[in-house]
Amino acid sequence: MTENRILFQGYHSKIISAKEAANLITDKMTVGSSGFTKAGDSKAVLPAFAKRAETESIGITLITGASLGFTTDNDLAKNNALYRRMPFQADAGLRGKINEGDIYFTDQHLSETSELLENKHLPQLDLAIIEAAYIDENGNIIPTTSVGNSASFAKIASKIIIEINESIPLNFKGIHDIILHESYPNRQPINITKPDDRTGQDFITIDPEKVIGIVYTNLSDSAAMVTAPDAKTSAIGKHLVDFFESEIEAGRMTPSLMPLQVGIGKVANAVMSGLAKGNFENLTMYSEVLQDSTFELIDSGKMTFASASSITVSEAYYKHLLANFEQYKDKIILRPQNISNSPEVIRRLGIIAINTAIEFDIYGNVNSTHISGTKMMNGIGGSGDFARNAYLSIFVTQSASKEFNAISHVLPMVSHVDHTEHDVDILVTEQGLADLRGLAPRERAKLIIEKCAHPEYKEALIDYFNRACIRGGHTPHILEEAFSFHTSYNETGTMKQNCLVNLL
Repeated sequence: MTENRILFQGYHSKIISAKEAANLITDKMTVGSSGFTKAGDSKAVLPAFAKRAETESIGITLITGASLGFTTDNDLAKNNALYRRMPFQADAGLRGKINEGDIYFTDQHLSETSELLENKHLPQLDLAIIEAAYIDENGNIIPTTSVGNSASFAKIASKIIIEINESIPLNFKGIHDIILHESYPNRQPINITKPDDRTGQDFITIDPEKVIGIVYTNLSDSAAMVTAPDAKTSAIGKHLVDFFESEIEAGRMTPSLMPLQVGIGKVANAVMSGLAKGNFENLTMYSEVLQDSTFELIDSGKMTFASASSITVSEAYYKHLLANFEQYKDKIILRPQNISNSPEVIRRLGIIAINTAIEFDIYGNVNSTHISGTKMMNGIGGSGDFARNAYLSIFVTQSASKEFNAISHVLPMVSHVDHTEHDVDILVTEQGLADLRGLAPRERAKLIIEKCAHPEYKEALIDYFNRACIRGGHTPHILEEAFSFHTSYNETGTMKQNCLVNLL
């Protein structure tokens, strides 16, 4: 423990162990924890609480920014320490408990959680657990690698526990822009007109009287799993780069494009890698997460500034970032997620939003959360915040997956709708890109099947569409067959069985 991490004298007497902090949590509490896509999360108190729950019947409602790192969510779920989880998760063990019905999961747009708390649409937050690089002389928190909902949690919670992470350099101060909305009906516009605008302060203000414990840690964030682009993701990236270049040629954009938002994962990395190779310049980002590919674009000189709510990178890039932080400090900013994902700001800046779909249908409706319409994967995250308000709303996925392409990701009707056709402009698979702007449903269907469907499923999709058109309607469907691809997979292990039956 180092004294230069706590500059506010009133806090020195509040230093406790993680076990002592976990014992301050009582059954059925509503707890808010820092953490957004594995970054800046509770690395001591929540794991200690999960350990406590091994031998004690106790549980909480846990609200975070997004997913937690390491095995924290899994351990909490395994030990029955969660009654409810929101607004996002990405852990296989927790996911299993959710889909079994043992834990309630409230899937929310990430821009809305703090709003719902502030407006008392959710239960009062009993406790906030917030990671800090250090505490300044006024008792304020200097955040670490994410902001997420931390500022709102600190304001709303009845009590606060601070985790001081000594692995984070003290020079992290200055990269955060903390803004808290005014209460309704006196809310003012968010004064952000370009990604590098700073309108708030670089610390989280807290009431010292609410602090009941301070715990020291020295752990890096859980590393992101970065997968190199494969043939499919590289093809998706190339289709998008070609599209952007055609937009520039048509005069609808410049080589700087518009500010980018890109979801996490290997498709995002492939897209960003493609941008590094294209004829683009002075790119900017207004997104949720800064990934390896973000910093690679900054390193290449292609990207000049990136705004998000967290930094989630591989272990190698994490070490590189901390060792060379000063060279990035004036090129990045971290904001609360209700600001990074604000519909108001997204619409004003003209964001190009690129997100991943689980599946989409021939009319452009997108499922990004549920496998076969029932089993939760991770959650909607921020994709809805961006899709509905973007300058261009783009969704990407592979056209088919599993052995022998048993699953088609282009379907007659999606099994769950997260993003309606009204909020989708561009769909991309490794097969091609469908530009849906200005098209009617029947036009969309023809183009999506032609450009995006896997060759092994095209004929069946065309057959379905043609027969649906005979029945008529603005958006033609055969209701008794709309989910036949899914039912075929559930019964036989392949969607191709459905194709064979329809075409015989």
